[in-house]
Amino acid sequence: MPFKPISNILIIAGCLIFIAWFGVAILSFREKEKLATKRSLMLACLSALPFWITPILPDTVQSMWSTGLLALTGLFIGILFIPIRAKSDFVQNIPDSHCFDERETMFSRAELRPGSAEYDHYYRNHPGQKAPDDRFRQKPGLLSPDTQFFYPEYFSEARRLFDQIAARRDEVDGPVQLQKKSLSPAEATRTLKKKILEAGAHSVGITQLKPYHLYAVSGRGDRYGQPVDLSRRWAIVFTVEMDFNAVAYAPKAPTVAESARQYLNSGQIALEIAREIRSWGYASRAHIDGNYLLICPLVARDAGLGEIGRMGLLMTPKLGPRVRIAVVTTELPLTLDKQKPNFSVEQFCERCKKCADNCPANAIPKGKREILQGLPRWKINDVRCFTYWCAVGTDCAQCMRVCPYSHPNAFFHNVIRFGIRHFPVFRRFALQMDNVLYGKYPQPRSA
Repeated sequence: MPFKPISNILIIAGCLIFIAWFGVAILSFREKEKLATKRSLMLACLSALPFWITPILPDTVQSMWSTGLLALTGLFIGILFIPIRAKSDFVQNIPDSHCFDERETMFSRAELRPGSAEYDHYYRNHPGQKAPDDRFRQKPGLLSPDTQFFYPEYFSEARRLFDQIAARRDEVDGPVQLQKKSLSPAEATRTLKKKILEAGAHSVGITQLKPYHLYAVSGRGDRYGQPVDLSRRWAIVFTVEMDFNAVAYAPKAPTVAESARQYLNSGQIALEIAREIRSWGYASRAHIDGNYLLICPLVARDAGLGEIGRMGLLMTPKLGPRVRIAVVTTELPLTLDKQKPNFSVEQFCERCKKCADNCPANAIPKGKREILQGLPRWKINDVRCFTYWCAVGTDCAQCMRVCPYSHPNAFFHNVIRFGIRHFPVFRRFALQMDNVLYGKYPQPRSA
């Protein structure tokens, strides 16, 4: 029986494969992913079976079977983890001269009131936007009781949390202590990062402000139409995690309550950090929901916290887009974080399209990136997206829920994300396995 040692190796290999998939099933069960739990158990049995049947095969077949199975397994693993670098035409930087106008955003346009000077001025200069904008105005609106996903408890909670954020928007700036505290950039950076992480942030980074980070003109509230002149040089940006179980209900009511909760959470941290810096004698401003002078995802990307994906959101290494962002800008000298562009996100999003396929508003492009303002990028249809929000009453987050990057920060998922980052062939495999385990069109949980 010359092939008996090989047979024993295959049996052990089958046991290891079974244990690995069984572990995935346990993790999926804990994450309340019913479909993934069932399919992981099925894969545990099916993938281990070819290894386990080796000893019962006839001797004449066993040798060929063992050799072939070992060869195929080795070939599969070898191909999966080929450390090649795929070519990319990815362009990350936006020209420094470019600035976005906040009045172009849907949040600004939603605040325009017919008959007001701002309303008349905007649509006089953008007549093509009036018809599509009128369509979202005909919908009940975000958190309205007449919307599709109205749920009294969650909508009431979300409204209360958003009201708390709105009540603190005047606290984003304030008087500065006259006497400056003596701090080195390294010491100040270390102290602030520690405070932010201890307050519950998931990640934090520091970058220098660039013109394209800032809005050229403000478009919200009493700032409407005012040029943005932010001379503060440094930006401290951080993310907070949105609860996985709450996002699993997207686009239903529990998710909008969690969204509001984390906007408030990130805002409170930003306000406290900005106040702390001002007490040290340095000007500082917090940028929180409804009171931004800049574009948070771009600042976060340049601080090394992630990349911008197909859906237009920041894709963080361990939580994907399942985060909220806040920024503090200051004149306090700090130590910059080095940004290492992660081209694997762009390459994965190019192939994945899961967010686009599952978008109920058909607002996320399914094709390749387009050249917009001189740069290749994906541009969501913000009118369709916002109109859907106004119809269902929530801020949707369907794209966030189905994104393969959004799985919890657990060992198994982090191994998959590591493989996606470093091995191009593995990216394709990971996408297919995500579809197998969770479905190509995963359904939200029932509220």
